[in-house]
Amino acid sequence: MSGRIEIVAVPGIPEITEGEKVGATLVTAAREAGLGLTEGDVVVVSQKIVSKAEGRVVALADVNPGERAEELAAELERDARFVQLVLDESARVVRAERGVLIVETSSGWVCANAGIDTSNVPGDDMVALLPLDADASACRIRGEIHAATGGAPAVVISDSFGRPWRIGQTDVAIGCAGLEPVADWRGRTDREGRVLEATIPAIADELAAAADLARDKASGSPVALIRGCDRQVIAEDGPGAASLRRAEADDLFR
Repeated sequence: MSGRIEIVAVPGIPEITEGEKVGATLVTAAREAGLGLTEGDVVVVSQKIVSKAEGRVVALADVNPGERAEELAAELERDARFVQLVLDESARVVRAERGVLIVETSSGWVCANAGIDTSNVPGDDMVALLPLDADASACRIRGEIHAATGGAPAVVISDSFGRPWRIGQTDVAIGCAGLEPVADWRGRTDREGRVLEATIPAIADELAAAADLARDKASGSPVALIRGCDRQVIAEDGPGAASLRRAEADDLFR
């Protein structure tokens, strides 16, 4: 990375509907705002608009909760239909306590309520689910940008996650393409000549969190453009955000 980065929220993104090409839509908005996309850019896209485009929006009225969902809902004082969706989207329940379901999603993320959210979803009792494969979504959006501009900036799909032992949420990458998600600095030396043994910056997560500083969830700006990270942008789509997941064998808390 350079010694300076620039983060700009892309204005003018309309309400996204199912089937819409997110990449083409954001290119149009960026052009109208005078923000031409270049090869070294990183485009950070909110998960919510990706889910909307992919039809991952569900009406709770269409959900029939099962016995397990009813039991957990009574215990947690939650809507049984919502709990059923969480179970449907999960590989396992990690913890159910104090009104919160911590689960491992079918795609491998450990988070609250399988990432299911009601904010910025039009309509009563409508919820948005995470994309089925956010890395594939990032690749597709990158391809749409390339088709519209001839260039292929990196794409990060971000979502807000809570963190153990710390208050509040921060955005993390749940999908990416055209980016090295992590930078392995092990084996390098610091300025004192000491060898680094455990330093692996999560570049994709850092970019996702940084982009959120330029956006406001109530402002209708679900896309941010980051410049100054050219060294992390790659020509190929790369390993995706899935490479950020810690293997269970290396996880001290599972």
